[in-house]
Amino acid sequence: MRTTFRGQTAREVMLLRGPAGWAEFGPFPEYQAEESAHWLRAALHTGWRGLGAPLRTQVPVNATLPAVGPEQVEPVLSRYGDLDAIPAVKVKVAEPGQRLEDDVARLAEVRRLIPKAGVRVDANGAWSIPEAVRALGRIAEIAGESMEYAEQPVAGIEALADLREQLHESGVMVRIAADEAVRKSDDPLRVARLGAADLIVVKVPPLGGVDRALSIVQQAGMPAVVSSALDTSVGLSAGLALAARLPELPYSCGLGTVTLFAGELVTEPLVPSGGVIQVPVAETPAGAVVRSPEPDPELLDRFRITGDRESWWFDRLRAAYDVLHVS
Repeated sequence: MRTTFRGQTAREVMLLRGPAGWAEFGPFPEYQAEESAHWLRAALHTGWRGLGAPLRTQVPVNATLPAVGPEQVEPVLSRYGDLDAIPAVKVKVAEPGQRLEDDVARLAEVRRLIPKAGVRVDANGAWSIPEAVRALGRIAEIAGESMEYAEQPVAGIEALADLREQLHESGVMVRIAADEAVRKSDDPLRVARLGAADLIVVKVPPLGGVDRALSIVQQAGMPAVVSSALDTSVGLSAGLALAARLPELPYSCGLGTVTLFAGELVTEPLVPSGGVIQVPVAETPAGAVVRSPEPDPELLDRFRITGDRESWWFDRLRAAYDVLHVS
């Protein structure tokens, strides 16, 4: 990783090759077999069933800004190309060890550099409800009309519903997006039934594959933002496939995270240009389909892990597969 993101300084994944193409199995290190099984289901869907036919060939993407200091904001955003072409910036907030003033300074620098870009903040459920009301009030003042939404400001579905009510009572008009409340829930549609959010953030791996994620969006009947699970370009193709298959994309997607990596596994990484990423498409006798990019053998050799760590990953794969086999 170029900078620490989601507590990660390096990203490890396992690549699988199936008859329909390459796929990625990359649950985060702390995830146990039950949760990892969803990620494996998604990888098997990609590699063995394919990613489906796209409705569009390019997807608008936001820039993702880790919890860096103001002096690092411009170097990070410059990796997304022309700053004026960035449609929106997702700003990480509520980082452990930091204060609200750090979030405010980071956001203010984004507004100075790209005043026309939309702004969204992501707290990963770290705030309490009173902290979220206070913080979002400050953030909304700085962002103004550019404020798009706050992603998972508090943990849990009921807490999101309570926060929405308190924000309205306080006169803080900030849309709420549910992320963990969807992908970590046994019932991802509960957010919609309780009216706990204004929109949902969907990630293919933890939801078990493109088709299942697409079904959740359709059943929820809410605006959706497709986001990355810190995937390499191989895994990111599944997120692009989902975004390419949705009838509407009311918000730019959080699929520009390959720019956070210091290395990659393909020769032409799926990075944004001009505020969009081109969807990797292959022509077949049945028509155009989304296809994950082919890893480069030399890059695979360069980044491959061996020894105990490689064995650990195979153990995770077996444990996740056992969960799928039983279910």
